[in-house]
Amino acid sequence: MIGKPAETNTASRKRVGVLISGRGSNMVSIAEAARAPDYPAEIALVISNIPDVAGLDRARGFGIATATVDHRPFGKDREAFERAVDELLRVNQIDLVVLAGFMRILTPWFVKRWEGRLINIHPSLLPLFKGTHTHRQALEAGVSEHGCSVHFVVPELDAGPVILQAKVPILPGDDEETLSKRVLVEEHKLYPAALAEVASGRASLTGDAVSRT
Repeated sequence: MIGKPAETNTASRKRVGVLISGRGSNMVSIAEAARAPDYPAEIALVISNIPDVAGLDRARGFGIATATVDHRPFGKDREAFERAVDELLRVNQIDLVVLAGFMRILTPWFVKRWEGRLINIHPSLLPLFKGTHTHRQALEAGVSEHGCSVHFVVPELDAGPVILQAKVPILPGDDEETLSKRVLVEEHKLYPAALAEVASGRASLTGDAVSRT
């Protein structure tokens, strides 16, 4: 399911903006993958909605430009906050936006503006277990496997078409912590692979489905 990216001219790499709210571990996994000369994308900008989070320092360690747009001064005006983020993305000529632990629900305005160029990772095998506490949901449901999904973002929460998924078994004695750790290992492999599919044009959003070439 996780394929090797096709060879890509460095000059044609898609410029990616990553939105974070914390430590940015998935951002780091993408930055590490992007070191490969044949990877079809580069992280050009990391934006956090919370000042001084660890993910900003980790991004700077890769030589990536960073910015903070603190959501708190905008109060309940979510669109005004997103317009400030959107301006930064556009000034930096961003092609694709990746949500990596970004703890804000986006408005339809932002989602529509970046339609087909906005992806997210969710810790479940969508359409199962949308929302929060997905590992708890999986354990309570008694399913035999769990995992993560990278999907295009649409206005409805966690409802966008899935680009790639990775599965893990649920083992006897698992709790939320052990299951979360095992899923996170797969997230760090899945997100760079899914981004490569989108950045290379092998996966794209067409209507309400993923088209593949």
